[in-house]
Amino acid sequence: MTDLRLFRIVPNLPPPLTPLLDLARNLWSTWNPEALGLFAAMDPELWEKTYHNPMKFLGEIGQDRLNALAADGAFVDTVKRIHARFGGYLERVRARQGEAACRVGYFSLEFGLSESLPLYSGGLGVLAGDHIKSASDLGLSFVGVSLLYQLGYFQQYLNQDGWQQDFYQTNDFHNMRVQPLQEADGRELEVELEWPGGPLRLRAWRIEVGGTVIVLLDANHRDNRDDLKRLTAQLYGGDRQMRLQQEMILGIGGIRLLAALDLMPDVIHMNEGHSAFASFERARLLKEAHAGMTFEEALEAVRLSGVFTTHTPVPAGNDEFDPGLMRTFFSAYVERLGLSMDAFLSLGRIHRTNPSQPFSMTVAALRNSRFINGVSRLHAEVSRNMWKQVWPAVPVNHVPITHVTNGIHIPSWVSTPMRELWSRHLGEDWEAAQDSPETWKKLGQVPDGELWDVHRRQKEQLVDFTRERLKRQLIKKGASRMLVHRAQSALRPEALTIGLARRFATYKRGDLILRDPERLLAMLNHPDRPVQLIFAGKAHPQDNAGKEVIKNIVHFINSHDLMDRVVFIEDYDINVARHMVQGVDVWLNNPQRPFEACGTSGMKAAVNGVLHLSVLDGWWEEAFDYQNGWAIGSGEVYSDRTYQNEVESHAIYSILETDILPLYYDRDPAGTPRQWVQMMKQAIASIACRYNTQRMVKEYDERFYRPAGETFAALRRADFKPVREYLAWRRRMEKEFPQVKIESAGVDNGEVFLVGQEVEVSAELSLGGLAPGEVRVEAYYGTLGAEDEIVNPVLQELDRVEEREGGRTLFSGRIPGQRTGQFAYRIRVTPRHDLLFFPYGLNLVLWS
Repeated sequence: MTDLRLFRIVPNLPPPLTPLLDLARNLWSTWNPEALGLFAAMDPELWEKTYHNPMKFLGEIGQDRLNALAADGAFVDTVKRIHARFGGYLERVRARQGEAACRVGYFSLEFGLSESLPLYSGGLGVLAGDHIKSASDLGLSFVGVSLLYQLGYFQQYLNQDGWQQDFYQTNDFHNMRVQPLQEADGRELEVELEWPGGPLRLRAWRIEVGGTVIVLLDANHRDNRDDLKRLTAQLYGGDRQMRLQQEMILGIGGIRLLAALDLMPDVIHMNEGHSAFASFERARLLKEAHAGMTFEEALEAVRLSGVFTTHTPVPAGNDEFDPGLMRTFFSAYVERLGLSMDAFLSLGRIHRTNPSQPFSMTVAALRNSRFINGVSRLHAEVSRNMWKQVWPAVPVNHVPITHVTNGIHIPSWVSTPMRELWSRHLGEDWEAAQDSPETWKKLGQVPDGELWDVHRRQKEQLVDFTRERLKRQLIKKGASRMLVHRAQSALRPEALTIGLARRFATYKRGDLILRDPERLLAMLNHPDRPVQLIFAGKAHPQDNAGKEVIKNIVHFINSHDLMDRVVFIEDYDINVARHMVQGVDVWLNNPQRPFEACGTSGMKAAVNGVLHLSVLDGWWEEAFDYQNGWAIGSGEVYSDRTYQNEVESHAIYSILETDILPLYYDRDPAGTPRQWVQMMKQAIASIACRYNTQRMVKEYDERFYRPAGETFAALRRADFKPVREYLAWRRRMEKEFPQVKIESAGVDNGEVFLVGQEVEVSAELSLGGLAPGEVRVEAYYGTLGAEDEIVNPVLQELDRVEEREGGRTLFSGRIPGQRTGQFAYRIRVTPRHDLLFFPYGLNLVLWS
């Protein structure tokens, strides 16, 4: 309807309570329980009813109650104190941001910040939310970019048969912690994109996360056609065309929004391939801002300051688009870039000249980024194998994909009782020093009974929460009064409780523990050492195989009348996750190795003292130390999945029967499981210090953001002349390098050396039209493998020694003989240039 006249109603807070609006608007409160406690204390029932959304809460609380609170001196003093602490936090953050070396633009299709802001689906979004929270804590100059979804991600309930039902609820942005962005004259800020059939207009919003901000785009603009308004309705909804359009809005629209806000970044960090178009738009704006600059030069400058994190170890999970679809949406845009369509599409193809290949968002992000990482050590190895064809001349172990293992924002996930215990025993500054192992050594001094009491209280809260959720689920299904009443006694706080919560993709094997029902039932029904299970998680609406897994779990519960001992909590989200990771005893994770890129839920559980039982996949492969949890198997990879399921389900039962249950139920006279508590301490100490986003974001900053920002700043100061010179050199190198020849290489076959001796290696090269300083000559050496391959190779650069007759150049160096064995080496020659940060960057290499 075009004749609507709009107006807004906002909370009417008495003056002493107006600071609550600052606390309500900013997500800082989500990791400061005292701030959240303010709202809960005002009206506990309404706080739960509004699902911990302080903006909606302040809009619905009664005016009489507000007036009474404004007259309560103790409450007003508490408001002032917490608001002052928030203000002090912002001052410290902004002071650091003013000193930051560069501004980072962090692009992600989803951000998981709070259960009251449902703009996320799962792990990728929650990681992005934790990342931006730590960026604020550390004072980075950082801005997030995303989409604002009118319906968000789907919500879930299960029908009587256990089949997942998907439904959506409309997000009321004006009663959420989202604010419209405005022009200087007060009008709402808009971004426009060229679109088939006419322009697409996008509204712009912001979310404040401590001292950082996320800016978001929304296609639900009154001037758009109805089909265009729905482009940002659902996260991961619709078909391939919808996904392409959303990713255009995120990447191209996101860069345009940053430009309109004068927040153009020095570095862009693409969180998964969804945002790959951001690099093209950033290059276009750079080209248009510098007269005479070509798009190739601009894209190279963007690449030199680009960071890309890949999350998906399954090829099918990386977005690809048909060339015809790309032509439909990009014909006009490509003209603005100054490229042909074929040249543009080649940037997203593994084999650039194959016109039938689709455009891969991951390939485009790989090609347009200087720094590329997986999210765990094992995931980086898997990714190097997945994407080695992008660098066909490169040995797989040299493919330029490194790793930064994920972490969690500990203040957002640790329980309040556990925080209080840490503050008493580790010191009030534990949060600032959370990434130091020294901080956690003091855990050994915590009395076992005190830590166990904290865990026991967390578990009681989980049981109460689960019973209430189960009751609500049964009432919705129209269950009998007797069944609803029975739900109030489901689970026992004293029983060993295992949590299994995840996205129900089939490779995660959410029902593996059900594989031998009789063996499991014996544990569930044991009179002295009972086990109970809490499941939660969603399957994607189009993933029927994942829905079958959920159905299997529900059928198992119902067929064996296990409601007292096994519960499936519907509609998994941040709130459910928080209760589970804080309250269960054991966190079970059993994906098929190596398909778990990282898996951060186990980290969240571990910092709360929950012990981890997992396949050695993702983060657990590098975190497990035999004292902080249990491993399922030894890192095997099976070709026969049926056999794998048999072996690993048997391992789960055996570990439970022989290790976990005896340890958990071995109590001292005071009822404390002493050895179990020692493992809890080891889990917290070994995992909290490493697997936190404070360490993770520092690592991104030191290894990627700062070097990328410094490079971009230097290029900008030189008016990008070095890029033009580098591209001219690259074109010459592509012509001249194939003429380079290795004429001879030293060390005769079969020579024998003693430990401690240095092996002198030399190589004589004909360089053609290249100067000696334009190539890097190295000995590529290591142990000789069974198939005549070099194992665990190391590189030793050779120095230029002398010029010889016939235009030849001698290079020489020494390999240290540090241990015995059969070794081998080859000579490797690659181009050398100050802006060629990766030796194989031109896919030019010469081997002896």
